[in-house]
Amino acid sequence: MTLTETIRIERTPHSRLAETDFQNLEFGKYISDHMAISDFKSGSWGPLSIMPFGELRMTPAILALHYGQAIFEGMKAFRTVDGRVNIFRPKKHHERINKSLERMCMPALPWDLFIQSLRTLIDLDREWVPKTEGSSLYIRPLVFASESRLGVKVSEQYKYVLMTSPVGPYYNKPFRLKVEDHYVRTAEGGPGYAKCAGNYGGAFYPTQVAKEEGFDQVLWTDSKEHKYIDEVGMMNVMFVMNGKLVTPQLYTAILDGVTRDSILTVAREMGLQTEEKRISVEELEEGFRSGKLTEAFGCGTAAVVAPITGIRIHDNDYKLGTPGPESIQGRIKQKLLNIRTGAETDVHHWNYLI
Repeated sequence: MTLTETIRIERTPHSRLAETDFQNLEFGKYISDHMAISDFKSGSWGPLSIMPFGELRMTPAILALHYGQAIFEGMKAFRTVDGRVNIFRPKKHHERINKSLERMCMPALPWDLFIQSLRTLIDLDREWVPKTEGSSLYIRPLVFASESRLGVKVSEQYKYVLMTSPVGPYYNKPFRLKVEDHYVRTAEGGPGYAKCAGNYGGAFYPTQVAKEEGFDQVLWTDSKEHKYIDEVGMMNVMFVMNGKLVTPQLYTAILDGVTRDSILTVAREMGLQTEEKRISVEELEEGFRSGKLTEAFGCGTAAVVAPITGIRIHDNDYKLGTPGPESIQGRIKQKLLNIRTGAETDVHHWNYLI
């Protein structure tokens, strides 16, 4: 019996499509009609079920709530120019899910289970994929420890949940940052490269402090010296210096972003020089002062490309102009969109059409 034949599908009797304002899609506000679920017990993943989105029954003693064994992923599906639905780079996202699971001592998610859950759920809820330009269907896979026990241990039971949400742009305007030289998001050798829940919860307080000071996000630095740039908020960060696209090189404190990888790939195809290296705060400040630094942006699945127009370094405020469509980041963003929507040929086989 194939995996497809074992999927149990329960359709919702009451769709929420009519209650959804597709012209004003606040990020993550609306959840699509159905969700996919599979449970890991006795050493293996069980059958896949599709059911109406709703509450999960569990006790407050599940290990994920106490000891943090929980990871998630962020993906997107797009409406193509010919009306089909495209899931962008599912293979790369699946690889990253399993890296996160390994780091949190959780069982790997089989490719067949993952792709079947994506294909079946999104096909069932394909009317939730927005048709307006700049919008997409955000896809959230989640895996957490579901064994009910208070002792500190690696769980023997897990739950995989897949849900989706129609979304508009994550950031509607450019944003200002402060270089964080006190708090850290993670540390070298830690789980910073994994999309585990604790990485995000631990970043909330310093981000809140930055927002109270009038900034939109934090520019994280390394944990040892606060000397080198790591990430911006919950995204990778890129700079245009002397016409070259530069981004911090990966190590265990930086997420291996799928959007980051996609941008570096298409940038090279566009004839741009790219460099992955350690970028010091001092080099960043010198770039502002000399005029060599001309663009900066965050990049990730949720935001895609998020322009940065101001950074506070220590007590000095530096500004950049608002980038237009002909800027390097503007052209990269458009090329990525063209590939995702089928307006340009997908030479890398990134798209998974359903």
